[in-house]
Amino acid sequence: MKLFTISPKDNVGVLLEPYQTLSMGQKLALAPIKKGEKVIKYGYPIGVATADIQEGEWVHSHNMKTGLSGIEEYTYEPNITPLAQQAPRTFKGYLRPDGKVGIRNEVWIIPTVGCVTNIAKLLAEKASKDLPGNCEGVYSFPHPYGCSQLGDDQYNTQKILSGLICHPNAAGVLVLGLGCENNRIENLLKACPEIQRENVRFLECQGCEDEYEEGLKLLDELKAIAAKQERTEQPVSKLVVGLKCGGSDGFSGITANPLLGVFCDRLVAQGGTTILTEVPEMFGAETLLMNRCVNEAIFDKTVSMINGFKRYFQSNNQPVYENPSPGNKDGGITTLEEKSLGCVQKGGTAPVSDVMEYGDHVSANGLLLMSGPGNDLVAASGLAAAGAQVVLFTTGRGTPFGCPVPTVKVSTNTKLAEKKKNWIDFNAGVLVDGVPMDQLCDEFYDMVIALANGEIKAKNEQFEARDLAIFKTGVTL
Repeated sequence: MKLFTISPKDNVGVLLEPYQTLSMGQKLALAPIKKGEKVIKYGYPIGVATADIQEGEWVHSHNMKTGLSGIEEYTYEPNITPLAQQAPRTFKGYLRPDGKVGIRNEVWIIPTVGCVTNIAKLLAEKASKDLPGNCEGVYSFPHPYGCSQLGDDQYNTQKILSGLICHPNAAGVLVLGLGCENNRIENLLKACPEIQRENVRFLECQGCEDEYEEGLKLLDELKAIAAKQERTEQPVSKLVVGLKCGGSDGFSGITANPLLGVFCDRLVAQGGTTILTEVPEMFGAETLLMNRCVNEAIFDKTVSMINGFKRYFQSNNQPVYENPSPGNKDGGITTLEEKSLGCVQKGGTAPVSDVMEYGDHVSANGLLLMSGPGNDLVAASGLAAAGAQVVLFTTGRGTPFGCPVPTVKVSTNTKLAEKKKNWIDFNAGVLVDGVPMDQLCDEFYDMVIALANGEIKAKNEQFEARDLAIFKTGVTL
């Protein structure tokens, strides 16, 4: 039996291989734990024992439960560690008129409303048959929204779509509308900076005789704009990286998430930007982030984000801690605080420099927190719309999904990486075999730079997995 202990404070260890009837990733008690005592992992409580647990006994849902509650009050207790200096690095990207840098040079079709998504898909298919020069592809991003929405719900849709219209990975964008929807083209035009409008075209399908003929003409113009773009040397401070996890298992907080944390610290130390989201998967570990806020104003925004998301659950008569998922539990995660303590490790140790609402665009460097749900595609779409040129996604169970930008899958265990080669881009599971973290992070950072340079593509790009989902928070008329 191989058992891994994360912190000397822990009273449970993690199985590195199957043992008797248990799968790897499950927890065993390192010492007796009495009923009512805290179960400790990562050096922090992950729940409370509901029965006496003997040394060597399996610890899971049958004998422990969450120790979390609802809305809480917090006190700012700053605990900020300066990041180690890093040698500057560069990548080859596409400098856009607004100063942002893309790692892809694509043409995007953004529907304003779900009614025209099939037209968008067919236009992308037709326009992709003849790509000039440096144009790296034509892609549409269908979604079912844009009409029969009100208030903040409609505003969410508009913010996400406007973020994609202004995204640096797109050399040109065709905004495709119907004409009668309440998410009108002119609303999205207002969100498009004047400096970028020369690279954006608009087409209202009800206002023309042949939307396919007109659409292809406009796409030809945009492909010609893309063809003139060239990659140039850029500092990594221009990189914006989204951080996400899904299908977590007992190794997520031991391998893949800590790897992203070390990468995050290196990138932030070089002036780059990383975005951590999935607010429900911060519950139970939120104080670790709050105390890293650069000042009390950012701390207050973090508290508002955390408690605001709890109120969102409560307003819909849902339990705040209805998590982890069945797949998480199969992988060895028992409580939300256990999942959260692993999840927040993706943010490394960097100070929290700002907090964003869902759909906001990046306006600061460093480690940012973004409000959003744990749902993989909804959260990843939010990261892309915020301006992330790439999303790094850790997983212990595996998933083929991709969002509008390269979505790099990092496996938590070697078994998954070997089994799902069409899904996984990088294996962090070798950390439990003794590969040093610094060495593995060097390899991972090199891979991210190669991806940014266009030398390699993420698996989601290779297999055309590019989807869009928008956070739905209101009624549908």
